Amino acid sequence: MMRLDKFLSEMGVGTRSELKKAIRAGAVQIDGRTALRPEEKVEPEQQEITYQGKQIGYVQYEYYMLNKPAGVISATEDAAARTVLDLIGTKKRKDLFPVGRLDKDTEGLLLITNDGDLAHRLLSPKKHVDKVYFARIAGRVTEEDKEAFALGVDIGDEKLTLPAKLQILCSDEVSEIELTIREGRFHQVKRMFEAVGKEVIYLKRLSMGQLVLDDSLAAGAYRELTKEELNLLC
Repeated sequence: MMRLDKFLSEMGVGTRSELKKAIRAGAVQIDGRTALRPEEKVEPEQQEITYQGKQIGYVQYEYYMLNKPAGVISATEDAAARTVLDLIGTKKRKDLFPVGRLDKDTEGLLLITNDGDLAHRLLSPKKHVDKVYFARIAGRVTEEDKEAFALGVDIGDEKLTLPAKLQILCSDEVSEIELTIREGRFHQVKRMFEAVGKEVIYLKRLSMGQLVLDDSLAAGAYRELTKEELNLLC
C-alpha cells in the first residue's frame, strides 16, 4: 500500500505539494471514484488510478540503454548543462540515475535505471565488470603500450591500474584501439594513455558487462532494455 500522492509523485506526475492540491481539487480518480485525500492508501498494481483522465500505471523499475552524445553530462540534474536524464523523454519514474559516469565529451553506452542493486553489482570494484571502449589516440599506439596496459600503469593513484586488454585496430599518426578495463577510476582511459605519453582525442564506450551498445541507436537516442538484456545483467 502507498499514499496516493507518493505514488503519483514517484510516477513523475508532479511534486508532492502540486499533487496534494490537484487531489483535493478532484483531479484524481481511483477505480472510477474521485479521490480527495492525498494520504489515502492505494494498491497501484491492483487499482486503476487516473490523473486528469489519464491512467497512471505503476512501474517499480525502469531500464534504459542510452547512446550518450558528447556535450551532455552524466548526472541527474544540473543548473547549467543538459543531463543524460533530460534525454529520456518517456521516463515514468523520477528517481532514475545513470549507472556510472561518462565524461562530458565521451560518447556511448550508458545504462539509466532506478535499480540500485543492479547498479551496485555493475559498479562494485569487487565484481570486476568488463567495460570496453573504442578510442582514437593522437600518436602511434605500440606493442609496448599493449604490454604496459596488460601489467597495469601508474596514473597517479595509490595503486597501479588493474591489468587491461588493449587491442590495436590501427597504429598511425592517429591510432584506433579497443580497450577493456575492469575499473571505473576518474578519467581512467585518458589517464592511462597519458601515462604512456599519448592523448585520447575521441572516446566511446561500447559495452558494460554483458550489455552491448545497440549500434542502431544514434547519438542521443535510447530504448528500454529487452528482457534478454536484463536477464544477462541480472
